[in-house]
Amino acid sequence: VMHRRRFLTAAGLAGTGVLAGCAGRSSSDASDTPTDAAADLRVEPVAEGFTHPWSLAFLPDDGVLVTERPGELSLLDRSTGAVQPVDGVPTVDARGQGGLLDVALGPAFAETDLVYLTYAAASDAGATTTHVGRARLDREAARLEGFDVLHAATPFVDSTGHYGSRLASDADDRLYVTVGDRQFKNFGPDHVAQRLDSELGVVLRLEADGSIPDDNPFVDEPAASDAIYSYGHRNPQGLTVHPETGALFESEYGEQDGDEINVLEPGANYGWPVADEGCTYGEGEPIGVAHEDRSDVVAPIHSWPCGSGGFPPGGMTIYAGEAFPEWRGDLFVGGLASRSIAHLSLDGERVTGVERLLTDRDQRIRTVAEEPETGFFYAAVDADDAPILRITPA
Repeated sequence: VMHRRRFLTAAGLAGTGVLAGCAGRSSSDASDTPTDAAADLRVEPVAEGFTHPWSLAFLPDDGVLVTERPGELSLLDRSTGAVQPVDGVPTVDARGQGGLLDVALGPAFAETDLVYLTYAAASDAGATTTHVGRARLDREAARLEGFDVLHAATPFVDSTGHYGSRLASDADDRLYVTVGDRQFKNFGPDHVAQRLDSELGVVLRLEADGSIPDDNPFVDEPAASDAIYSYGHRNPQGLTVHPETGALFESEYGEQDGDEINVLEPGANYGWPVADEGCTYGEGEPIGVAHEDRSDVVAPIHSWPCGSGGFPPGGMTIYAGEAFPEWRGDLFVGGLASRSIAHLSLDGERVTGVERLLTDRDQRIRTVAEEPETGFFYAAVDADDAPILRITPA
């Protein structure tokens, strides 16, 4: 089934180009030092015609699942570029920043065929929140079977912004879900992201079936949500587990600048909005104090502070492949307003350099992912009529 998209075969890829990675402006972070010039990259569309694609999940064969924010899930054949719609997707609220958001394969997918989705959905009263659910993927029928809602972040809010909504699983098959602060502007200690009785502006941790792990950090606090893993986040839209150490890396959007890369710790407060490196839209006034001025918050491992121009960071991956051996162990983050991919060189959990890739294409990059078999990068472009890109050595 070709559906509504023009697909691009490997023998006739349109719009193929060879690009050099461009060094980006460093932030004021002391670890943000120049890196070596990036290798030349070949960038080619695998398929086109997607509407605001949000996430990519690679299947064990040639397939990749693609979510589109208006509410469609598609199955893309990486070899031929053919695209097939997948039925059985839950009803989403696609207003503003909402819709169908992340997709991830469940633990032991080869045996269970379970797929997880996050999405914005509305209550009967019209308020919305971030949901996470799972279903079995029937590959032959291109359908999700038995979709089950595992968790809906509380409270529902009359807002269509800041849903967060990235997924990741750890070595114990526990599921982490980011939830944004829903754009509340009361920048003080009573903000929802600083309240443990709210599941907004947090990262949740669930068992694979949606139940609450017994060792979650706040399960013994009666006034706190048992599902919270970390809090003090603004709008976290990137989440990935380090393939060697298991460390959980998270990215989030600041207000004006103040974008962050964090390494998550159980029970930790990441500061928003009482400690932040960003500033208010328009006026450019500081929000809270600097992270270093409070001992009760965890500072980002890298940030783009007020005045830097920022780097609104989306989906990301820590590279583990063979195609770019010199980049193994480094972090790659999709950039929206920056229209690029950030390559952050890592020494453990310390950022030692930052450069920007694909700047010449002038495309908003929602997420970047690594194809497991080849180590090639795939990127989803955020646009009304968007391609999925494959990035290989030139």
